[in-house]
Amino acid sequence: MRLASRWVVGALASVMMLLGTPGTAAAAPAEGSGALRTVGYDVSHPQCGTQLPTPGAFAVIGVNGGLATRTNPCLAAQLDWADGSSGTVPGQPEVQLYLNTANPGELRGQVTTWPSAGSTPYGRCDGDNSMACSWQYGWERARTSVESFFRPAARAARLDSQPARYTWWLDVETMNTWQSGSTEARARNRATLEGMTEYLTEQGGEVGLYSTGYQWGRIVGEVPADSPLVGLPSWLAGGLTLPQAVALCDEPALVPRGEVELTQYVPVDLDLNHACR
Repeated sequence: MRLASRWVVGALASVMMLLGTPGTAAAAPAEGSGALRTVGYDVSHPQCGTQLPTPGAFAVIGVNGGLATRTNPCLAAQLDWADGSSGTVPGQPEVQLYLNTANPGELRGQVTTWPSAGSTPYGRCDGDNSMACSWQYGWERARTSVESFFRPAARAARLDSQPARYTWWLDVETMNTWQSGSTEARARNRATLEGMTEYLTEQGGEVGLYSTGYQWGRIVGEVPADSPLVGLPSWLAGGLTLPQAVALCDEPALVPRGEVELTQYVPVDLDLNHACR
């Protein structure tokens, strides 16, 4: 869920992806008593132009084209495909969404989307590399992703375009642009995710967090008890097989009071997902 290879996490997973056959989808491994009974898929711009499998129990579709500022060019077609999911896993809606995330505050002079104004829980944004502008950047990226990218695609696919009808996962990966090198930098990264969460929850959407423990630690670090990220569900990446995905369900959640809800595994060239509960 991520840049050109957003759907692969870690070096080993990247190798497995490269060994896959371009332009084809991996066969879904059996889970339980039926091949598609509980498996979920996640797809985005890397799968544009490829043959997708028969929909599974649920699907998570990437709204962005690898960067938080870009749209997935085949979003409408993938939403239409996801709408064919069976919904046989309790608590997992047939169609879910994820957003690429980033914080380019240290490079703000090189980007046109860094905010210059805004009122935030951290005070007023004035264009500086601050907690306030980091929060505002996240809020604006979420708004653009919903209003400019998702809503038109959902209408084209004849799906409900109301954000409140969906779960929105925030994809947090080191391959995107993040601030680094200090506790303060990680706090600004956290503020960006808080801004995105605020916008989505204002719209009535459910919000979750996607990452690995390692990447989350590097990008965000510890989350204070008063952060709106506390208690959000986790979707953990890093598995290559179903047993590994099942084992990930027992790993710590990304944030305090959160629970691991989904885990991802990449057996060949397409992301599969296991619902932990």
